[in-house]
Amino acid sequence: MSVDQKQRKKIWVDADACPVAIKDILFRAAVRTKTQVTLVANQYISTPASPFVQMIQVMPGFDVADNEIVKRMNAGDLVITGDIPLAAEVIEKQGIALNPRGELYSKNTIRARLNMRDFMDTMRSSGVHAGGPPPLSHRDRQTFANHLDHILVEFGKGR
Repeated sequence: MSVDQKQRKKIWVDADACPVAIKDILFRAAVRTKTQVTLVANQYISTPASPFVQMIQVMPGFDVADNEIVKRMNAGDLVITGDIPLAAEVIEKQGIALNPRGELYSKNTIRARLNMRDFMDTMRSSGVHAGGPPPLSHRDRQTFANHLDHILVEFGKGR
């Protein structure tokens, strides 16, 4: 592997819960920009035949995929995840964390998101059920694609 390939930023996907529509956007972007996209999941996920898309299947278990992503990612890499604790670890490791709904996490927002997540966990454990998130909307997909395009432009500047 050349030095240039080692320094290129990569995209890591917490793929078990990532919506198909978001994976499709990522696959197209990987080929278009020649950026490596790696899906990490506990189960096999089909990917298109492309040198820019790969899949790593990890053993089942709590946070096994998350831990694998944190272990393999480098500062500046992009991680696609809806998992708030994983996003916090990515930011701590100087990576970029983007939610499949298009929310870009930052040092300024992640603490509040962790607090809200912990609050909701407490509510659920006390018997209060607020329901799950709404289905992924066209606006969510567009917001995600816009953030992804912006990040990929920045990746290109660093090459």
